[in-house]
Amino acid sequence: MDDDGVDDGAQRGSTPEAADAHEPADDAIDPEVTPDGPGSRRVVIGTLAAVAATVIGLDLLTKTLAVHLLDPFRPIEIVGDAITLRLVRNSGAAFSMASGYTWVLTIVALVVVGGIIRYSTRLRSWWWIAGLGLVLGGACGNLVDRLFRSPGVLRGHVVDFISVGWWPVFNIADSAVVCGAVLLVALSLLGYEFDGTRTGFAARRRPTTGERDA
Repeated sequence: MDDDGVDDGAQRGSTPEAADAHEPADDAIDPEVTPDGPGSRRVVIGTLAAVAATVIGLDLLTKTLAVHLLDPFRPIEIVGDAITLRLVRNSGAAFSMASGYTWVLTIVALVVVGGIIRYSTRLRSWWWIAGLGLVLGGACGNLVDRLFRSPGVLRGHVVDFISVGWWPVFNIADSAVVCGAVLLVALSLLGYEFDGTRTGFAARRRPTTGERDA
């Protein structure tokens, strides 16, 4: 206690640093960020795996139906000539690009899948988890074709069956990869980082604790 009768501990408790220590961290109540704690890693990996598994399941199911029901020489019109279903065996990348480099694309896909899995435990943003889950599921979906379809391992042709206007024929996996990539690019440009932190526009947009409680 000082000469004015004010307790030193009360003075220390009134400092900004002490006040901040009692305020809840923004990340702890941010709905766009995964929670902290021992189980957070399992939650992140589980969510990432669920998104990827959903994409893989839809991709394999639709490809199986396409192979059994579609005739390569008789496309089915859905919306006139604008949207049709036609069976195509693709030796290239998404949207029939880089045809003839199947084994190279297979190796690239394996590297992408391995990289996402390796860094998955560092993710804290739900949006990044969703985006990477889409990319992972799409990459795995087409990777299954390249590994197990004819003409052989690492050289398998990918099944494509969705045709929209002048756009090259594609499949569910291609769509997932593109949507996931677009989402990740948008997040990066807006300042939403994979670890849950925010910079630039995202940091200015983020509400304060007082605004959320209002």
